[in-house]
Amino acid sequence: MHLTDRQEDLLIAVALTEFSVHYEAVDLELSQWAWQLAADRFVEQDIVPREAVDKFEIGDSESS
Repeated sequence: MHLTDRQEDLLIAVALTEFSVHYEAVDLELSQWAWQLAADRFVEQDIVPREAVDKFEIGDSESS
C-alpha cells in the first residue's frame, strides 16, 4: 500500500504524539519536543485537533 505525503505526515504526527504521551515521565524535554514536532506536522497539513480526533476515531465510544 502506497501512502500519500499527507498520509505519511499524519501517521508521523500521530506516532510523535503517542511517543510524547508515553515518554513524558521519562524525559519531559524530549516529550515536549516530540509534541511540538507533531503539532508542526498537523499545522503543515492544516489539521486541527478536533479534525484529527474525528479522522482517527479517537475516543469513539460507538466503535467498542
